[in-house]
Amino acid sequence: MNCIAVDDELLALNVIKDFCSKIPFINLVDTCSNAMDAVKLLNEYKIDLIFLDIQMPYITGVEFCKTLVNINSPLIIFTTAYSNHALEGFELNALDYLVKPIPFERFFKAANKAYEFVELKKKKGQILNHDNLSTVQPDHIMIKCEYSTVKVNFDSIIYIEGLKDYIKIFTAEKMLLTKSTMKNIETKLPNNIFMRVHKSFIVSLPKIYKIENNRIIFGDQRIPVGEQYKKVFHQLIDEYRL
Repeated sequence: MNCIAVDDELLALNVIKDFCSKIPFINLVDTCSNAMDAVKLLNEYKIDLIFLDIQMPYITGVEFCKTLVNINSPLIIFTTAYSNHALEGFELNALDYLVKPIPFERFFKAANKAYEFVELKKKKGQILNHDNLSTVQPDHIMIKCEYSTVKVNFDSIIYIEGLKDYIKIFTAEKMLLTKSTMKNIETKLPNNIFMRVHKSFIVSLPKIYKIENNRIIFGDQRIPVGEQYKKVFHQLIDEYRL
């Protein structure tokens, strides 16, 4: 798994270098001290994961993360001295959030989570190739809202709620209401990103930040995992530690 580390503190970069050298499945391609240099690396290499600091010169890690809108963008693990950005990190699709000083055990757990997620994506891709589904997969869906048709990127969706003949699509910025059914919207979503966990809810797997007692926590929203979906959902959680 190729990764880069972005941090304006040399000490922090050295710690990440040392940690990465101890983990056999991580290939630390390079390190850099700002987001501008990180962009150059992303253009030169296929990067699976970025260890990203938040407080940096030019643009912050949060601002940089917002520019990574492509569905195939690298996974993000924030590494920061500040815990007050955790919710914002979750809303930006960060895979994990590490607070400095970072213990190696916690770093390894986050790296392992990223590796298993990357491997899951590869397996999904192999299945698609095996089935000869070689066409380019869309990264968005068009939603009719009132008198307008709106483009919604898959990677902006946190979860979807069904309400009889309507569905609500929740993103970090807004909620969209459209006339459709859960069965219909489910067929239009990539199954390597989205999973139905309840008769009334579909969730984005990369957006899952916390689970408590068969409930998925998205900010103030608690989404129940339905009885018929529990086995498959928890098998996925146990296997990939999302």
